[in-house]
Amino acid sequence: MAGAIRVGVGGWTFEPWRGVFYPDGLTQKRELEFASRALTSIEINGTYYSTFKTDSWMKWRDETPEDFVFAVKASRYCTNRKVLSEGGESFDRFLSQGLTLLGDKLGPINWQFMGTKKFDAEDFEGFLKLLPREKDGVRLRHALEVRNPTFACPEFYDLALKYCAAIVYAVDDEEPTWPQIDEPTADFSYARLMSSRQDEATGMTSDELEAVAVQARRWAERGDVFAYLISGAKVRNPAAAQALIEKLK
Repeated sequence: MAGAIRVGVGGWTFEPWRGVFYPDGLTQKRELEFASRALTSIEINGTYYSTFKTDSWMKWRDETPEDFVFAVKASRYCTNRKVLSEGGESFDRFLSQGLTLLGDKLGPINWQFMGTKKFDAEDFEGFLKLLPREKDGVRLRHALEVRNPTFACPEFYDLALKYCAAIVYAVDDEEPTWPQIDEPTADFSYARLMSSRQDEATGMTSDELEAVAVQARRWAERGDVFAYLISGAKVRNPAAAQALIEKLK
């Protein structure tokens, strides 16, 4: 049976979305409530820069529909370091802030690496060994977003497969050196699509969105899919996500 395909954007607080995605007059405190009913997933980005209190995680859980799922971007203090395996304390701080309070609404954790981080098999396996499969009785799924061409190699794919971590399929038209890796290393797929354009009302053309839908259905043959419209013409991303959701029906 095919996996579920969830589509969303990065975050939900963005002033230019007011009056475009969010209806005029909608209060800011109701924006997550609205976004989580228009989309099927959201990647929480603020966790890359800071931690949040347990009250925040419970509030996000309670404001969203029962079948809604969040992805969570991991702390930069875990990934932006010379020796990855030395980040144990940062891992504990990130994972213990309350994200498991999302329960079944906790989707994958996106571990994003800077473009200057090159692949080193020993160093990277040391990092992967730090990734727990569960915490507080909640399953943890891990996705690896790498941005250096040195990661486009079988050795990296084999490590990701060994530790059941998905490799993020990332597309950014402004970053042609980033590797676009589509390898089945986990039982789910994670895509970050950064190609929306200001001159398209839905960020991308109908044909472009249809091509993404075809690709998402192919990924779903091997498990759940999490696809996010990120960056690019950010103001268009909610419309792009909604258009993609329609094509997937």
